[in-house]
Amino acid sequence: MKKIFSLLILSLFATGLFAGEYPDISIKDLQEAIKAGKVAVIDVNGDASYKKGHIPSAIHFNSQGKDLAKLLPKDKSTLVVAYCGGPGCRAYQRGAKAAAKLGYKNVKHLSAGISGWKRSGAEVAKK
Repeated sequence: MKKIFSLLILSLFATGLFAGEYPDISIKDLQEAIKAGKVAVIDVNGDASYKKGHIPSAIHFNSQGKDLAKLLPKDKSTLVVAYCGGPGCRAYQRGAKAAAKLGYKNVKHLSAGISGWKRSGAEVAKK
């Protein structure tokens, strides 16, 4: 029983470490940042998901990953938000890490992902 409890505590601690790597941003706060034109959004979902609907102004990381530096603002203090499918998805980390590697200091994660964005009734862009 002690081993199971220890493993549970260790897994919760590890999950907390990864979850805290990039702070979460709420849908409302992201909408306000988009409206103010003060954010770069990175969609890390696959091609089919991106075409079905993505956050307006989002950069499609899968097709633009190599050119991300050209697509993000020059100001490295700009808010950059990466997202993927939803709360259980960790693919967003690829976009967030790529932005951080390029020197962006204000990188966040929309943990609600595109599924939460759509459920909230927020505007969705399609390409």
